[in-house]
Formats: sequence, C-alpha cells, structure tokens
Amino acid sequence: MALTDSTMMPLGTSAPDFSLPDAVSGKTKTFADVAGERGTLVMFICNHCPYVIHIARELAAVAAEYDPRGIGFVAISSNDVNERPEDGPEYMREFAEKHNFIFPYLYDETQEVAKAYDAVCTPDFFLFDADGKCAYRGQFDASRPKSAESVTGADLRASLDAVLEGDPIPEEAQVPSQGCSIKWKSA
Repeated sequence: MALTDSTMMPLGTSAPDFSLPDAVSGKTKTFADVAGERGTLVMFICNHCPYVIHIARELAAVAAEYDPRGIGFVAISSNDVNERPEDGPEYMREFAEKHNFIFPYLYDETQEVAKAYDAVCTPDFFLFDADGKCAYRGQFDASRPKSAESVTGADLRASLDAVLEGDPIPEEAQVPSQGCSIKWKSA
C-alpha cells in the first residue's frame, strides 16, 4: 500500500458531470441526480483500502447528519478490477450495506470520471457548493490507520458547515487527503 496525497483540484472548478451505474440500486446516476440543494460531496473510495475502511463508519454518520441539511453525497469506485477484483460492483453493494451508506456507490469502469476529477487516491473528497463549484478538496480528518488520532471527520464537517453557511473555506484548511493510489488500468 503506497501512501498517495490527493492532487487538489483548483477551487471554483465546476463539478464534472458523470453517468455511472450504482452498485446498490442498479440505476444509472448523474451529478444532477446526486446533487444536494445546498452542496454535494463526491468521494472516490474503494472496498479494500485500509484508509477507507478506517473511516467508513464515521463517513456513513457524516452523510446521515448532513444529507437532511441539503448536502448530496455520492461515492465512486474507479479501481481496475483486474488488479483488485474485490473492488468490483458485486462487492461494492456488500460494502455499502455493511457500512450503512445512505448514498449511491457508483462504479467508474472506464476510469474517465476519476480522471475528470483529478482523483488519485482513496479516499479522495471533493465538496461542491450549491452552484456546483469546488469549495473544498482535502482530508476527512487527521486520523490514519494505526494512528492515535480518533476518526471524527473534523476537517470534512468544518467544510460542510462552511458550505452550508455560504462561507469560503481558507486554503490553509484544505489539507490533502491521503490513502491508497487508485489502481489504474494499464494502457
């Protein structure tokens, strides 16, 4: 497992659209389908990554807390399933159910969506405001597997609160996410 930092999409970037199948419902979802009235969190995750597993329970709690407040949530798995079969759609549904995800968990087979977002690691978070502009890209919190830090979602919660209040999130509050690299298909 190589620790990879997120690439930090420029603030103000419009959310790239997508049309991907949801591993849980089987329905195709677009950005408009998952967008919240007051903001949208797009997350790149996968089933096997210890960094994702480490925060999965609290991630579900954050979604349950902020979804009723007008924030839309969506998770996307873009890993090459030839390299990581356990990240395929048949296992994504089990993962989502195990962790009580209330949001769609989409499969990006072509990896085009991950590339459009400049996602490079799991987890990788992109928070967009009500106008679909990037307001935050960064870490969930300072906790990592085997660290003494508790999993709280503090960084993401502060950013979600700021978006709900219409406040800008300062650059110094935007610490890159860290996790496993996305498993890219060979060319």
